[in-house]
Amino acid sequence: MAGNLLHADQSGRRRFVALGDSFTEGVGDRNEALPNGVRGWADRVAEKLAKAEPGWEYANLAVRSKRLRQVIDEQLDRALAMEPTLITLYAGGNDILDFGTDMDVLMAEYEGLVARLAATGATLVLFTGYDVKVSVVLEPLKRRNALYNERVRELAAKYGAVLVDYWCLDAYHDRRMWAADRLHMSKAGHKYMASQVLDHLGVPHKFSPKDWEPPQRLKLRDWERRQRRWVNDWVLPLFGRKLRGVTLGDALGPRWPEPVKVPRKAGLRKVAERQAAAAASAEAGAESGANAGGKAQGEAQYNGGT
Repeated sequence: MAGNLLHADQSGRRRFVALGDSFTEGVGDRNEALPNGVRGWADRVAEKLAKAEPGWEYANLAVRSKRLRQVIDEQLDRALAMEPTLITLYAGGNDILDFGTDMDVLMAEYEGLVARLAATGATLVLFTGYDVKVSVVLEPLKRRNALYNERVRELAAKYGAVLVDYWCLDAYHDRRMWAADRLHMSKAGHKYMASQVLDHLGVPHKFSPKDWEPPQRLKLRDWERRQRRWVNDWVLPLFGRKLRGVTLGDALGPRWPEPVKVPRKAGLRKVAERQAAAAASAEAGAESGANAGGKAQGEAQYNGGT
């Protein structure tokens, strides 16, 4: 547990802005009551920040499948305009999975992004990538991941960022920390990641690791059945999307595109409920106005109007 590394700006405002891809969006931690149907570690961190120090605002610009260049082009300026006091960034993991990625170019662009975020004076949190062991097919990407992690560690030291070294978190050796696709964290995985971020920032919380029984050893037949299901449900669709040049994030926007004040009680679910009610009210008002306008036009025409 570090000493509290967070601070407010001169006006006393505290604002957390999260940037990145599916890792930060919250994929794997399903919650239909929240935007994009997920929750994730960043939401959990925002809620704990608000409980520890009331008044925190939170925006999450992360969208699944985004590459580093997209994070720079679509999220950076929006984040800077929000004048955050806390920033988290994980980006580049999807580039590592792409064929033909030039790691020198990728990490040069990553440093440019980190430099601009660090220049804000906000507390900046960076993450290494985890060594996800899903298939021998992806083993050649391990060298890329190791290079990425080495550079992230160097840049965290260079720019004074807080580093959450995901690569070294042994808890993720348990398969129950992973969602069915084996690439994204499960609900338990997101909770544990939230605890790690909060610990690194020196923020109190009550998250604790799952007290699981040791995982049962699978019989060969059950293992083969799971492998076939995983390949059919996740691997083949993933490569199909790559061949078609589409991603799961193409039709999605950020979950929390503008800073919202996080309530101390009921958390972000309360904010989502208010937003849904406001949207329904606005839609009903628009429909009512359209119906009234149509009725008035019909009466005018009946009376010889135009």
